[in-house]
Amino acid sequence: MQDVVIGIDVGTGSARAGVFTPQGQMLGQAVRPIRMWREQADFVEQSTDDIWTAVVAATKEALAAAGPVAVKGLGFDATCSLVLIDAKGQPVAAGPSKDDTRNVIVWMDHRALDQAERINAGGHDVLRYVGGRISLEMETPKLLWLKENMPESWQRTAHFFDLPDFLTWRATGATSRSLCSTVCKWTYLGHEDRWDENYFRAIGLGDLADEGFARLGTEVRPLGGVVGEGLSTRAAAELGLPAGIPVGVSAIDAHAGGLGVIGAAIDGQPVDQKGLEQRVALVGGTSSCHMAVSREPRFVPGVWGPYYSAMVPGMWLNEGGQSATGSLIDHVVSTHAAYAAEKKAADAEGITIYQRLNARLEKLAAAVPFPAKLTERLHVDADFHGNRSPRADATLRGAISGLQLHANGDDLALLYLATIQAIAYGTRHIIETMGEQGYTIDTITACGGGTKNPVFLREHADACHCRIALPKEPEAVLLGSAILGAVAGGLYPSIEIAMAGMSAPGALIEPASDAVAAYHDAKYAVFKRLHEDQMAYRELMRETASGD
Repeated sequence: MQDVVIGIDVGTGSARAGVFTPQGQMLGQAVRPIRMWREQADFVEQSTDDIWTAVVAATKEALAAAGPVAVKGLGFDATCSLVLIDAKGQPVAAGPSKDDTRNVIVWMDHRALDQAERINAGGHDVLRYVGGRISLEMETPKLLWLKENMPESWQRTAHFFDLPDFLTWRATGATSRSLCSTVCKWTYLGHEDRWDENYFRAIGLGDLADEGFARLGTEVRPLGGVVGEGLSTRAAAELGLPAGIPVGVSAIDAHAGGLGVIGAAIDGQPVDQKGLEQRVALVGGTSSCHMAVSREPRFVPGVWGPYYSAMVPGMWLNEGGQSATGSLIDHVVSTHAAYAAEKKAADAEGITIYQRLNARLEKLAAAVPFPAKLTERLHVDADFHGNRSPRADATLRGAISGLQLHANGDDLALLYLATIQAIAYGTRHIIETMGEQGYTIDTITACGGGTKNPVFLREHADACHCRIALPKEPEAVLLGSAILGAVAGGLYPSIEIAMAGMSAPGALIEPASDAVAAYHDAKYAVFKRLHEDQMAYRELMRETASGD
């Protein structure tokens, strides 16, 4: 019987499970959708009952596909969403519906804008470790929103979990927290192994400090560790597995993806800590995350971190991000006037809408020196959902320049390309800002949904002047979780050794040079000018308002 480990990933829209050999080969996988509620602007909620049901179903199906196996370890990752659980282990309402089953405030929820702005106005020392400004997508602004707007739920909640930690608690019954989650999203000072009591008191959450941070977690464990006594009897019965299987300390989904790709040997050369500083892991999905590690802390304005041991043990992590990438492309495409006709045609051909648009672009490109030039007069500012990095401004909004007075399938294809390019320039802006603080990034190790699109990959390589290294295993986020399970199960002595043993390189995409590079440099200048213009518009309107 084959020894295996299981990686379980809970993303924004689905729960997935993958069964892997100790060498990183996937033997079976499955996916189940999870429900989301968006009943008012900026409010996004989910249910842990629904999520766990999806996890169980996906895990059982993946195991069935893998055949006879002996499971040696489990690893979990998930989005950095806030979970409310009471003293009896039951869900607590997280929103105005007061429906207890809806007990998750999803990472993309923007209800805590006012709370985040007030926190940032305080100039607290811990903010140095989140790029200088806390994001409303992080947990302390959301906690403050709950205390101020839902006092009953605030009082009833016995455990505030990050979703990855909820999953390990649900699997084992242990309430320990992951260093990955607490450092990256909760302001835990991992390099000092403590919560900052003064910060919580200053922002209005002093009662958490009075309780000794019991509701946030008093046992914080590093990646590579084991949670509790392994899989509980209850969870084992649900999953159809033996009780006691080791469960690894959990990771945020993007960080699991980073583990799955950043350590692969490229060109047959193993990577050391110095070499890791030349790489950024791009984990693309609904949003995108850009994970870079260094031997010393680097304070990068507008880029989250530095976080100690939050991904690769012993190294500092900086995390850039774009709040809307896959979701932005979906929005731009699905709201276009030509979408219905193009989607119908794609369905008839048995392909996706994006494959059809890529084919359209290929035909249109016959008339220009290179495909990117199709958008010479069409430009997009991609900040439709605000800017996570490096501008760290959730109030920014998107813009499109160069629209014409018609909207056929070709127009849709061009707007789709311009949107992908705008996202690529956002990645370049993040890499450029990291470079100002000492990173020498020349390689993007990429995984996630968007990175399966050849147009997305080509434009990113050319726009960023970086080569893109793809993993042999395309489901690198699942592989990252499996790495956590493999270390917990004793198949590898450390995460670093497990990364080398389970991650393998795939295709390598080199950036174009000469005319293509110069073209992207010009469009990148337009990308930055679009932002400058937006800020100028705001100032004009502010002056008008003050003149009234």
